[in-house]
Amino acid sequence: MPGLILRRLLLGLVTLFAVILIMFTAVEVLPGDSCTAYLGRTATPTVLANCRAEIGMDRPVAVRFFTWIGDAVRGDLGVSLAREKPVVEVIALRLRNTAVLAFSATLLGFPIAILFGVLTALRRDTGLDVAVSTAALLAMSIPEFVSATALVLVFSVWLHWLPGINVVPPDAPLGRLLASIVTPTIALALVTIAHVLRMVRTSVIEVMQSPFAQMAILRGVPYWRMVFRHVLPNALLPTISLMALQIAWLLGGVVVIEVVFNYPGLGRLTVDAISDRDLPLVLGIAVLLALIYVAINLIADILILFANPRLRTART
Repeated sequence: MPGLILRRLLLGLVTLFAVILIMFTAVEVLPGDSCTAYLGRTATPTVLANCRAEIGMDRPVAVRFFTWIGDAVRGDLGVSLAREKPVVEVIALRLRNTAVLAFSATLLGFPIAILFGVLTALRRDTGLDVAVSTAALLAMSIPEFVSATALVLVFSVWLHWLPGINVVPPDAPLGRLLASIVTPTIALALVTIAHVLRMVRTSVIEVMQSPFAQMAILRGVPYWRMVFRHVLPNALLPTISLMALQIAWLLGGVVVIEVVFNYPGLGRLTVDAISDRDLPLVLGIAVLLALIYVAINLIADILILFANPRLRTART
């Protein structure tokens, strides 16, 4: 068991290093550089040379790459030129905002998805199943910006219940931030519910058709007791990875949703950093997102191994 976890950890570290290498290379091959974007086209060659020397861009690419990794391990992701602040400081505030939004969407989406996933599986091919499954497929098919715009149209323009866009600054207290996340939370929860619901429905149907479930029915085990104590725990195992991906997707900063609602999270910051050609900030955000994905998927793999003894013994 420890050896398997160690292998997963090493694989995650290799994946993270590969992502960092790809992102660093991508930033390097972009036309121009941080100093050109920061100082503008009117900057003289002398001023540009001084800027590059000050931030270390006059050194070879390989030296800068490994220097950047060494600094990143110590928590130093460089300085945002456009904002004149450390990248870690800029990202930390936006990460808090995105975490609040992701937690709200998860808290709303996962229970609803599990509930309706179980109900549609147990009422397979009934009117409830057809209606809920059709709604889930529509939610999965409709682009995020369309559903987000529709929510703004209904709740903000027609009903006047909720604000259309966020006007709270990024450093606003948590209380003010919570008042502006209702609509984006619903938009994100719709997508989360659709994906998780379909997975839960499929898993519950497969477990209900398994020999142990059929035997429990023949032995007279109370139906709902069998569902919640035996079927549901086994059916949720395959969905752990999907839930982890959904959480990573939410924490990664959903760019479209945050742009539509002008929400001050990582997604909005990513768009602004690209527009400002703030390359250190772009690289820092990309590495953070990769770390989030690798960490959450690693945690999901470990949870699956602990929750499924047969899988654990089969792989060790």
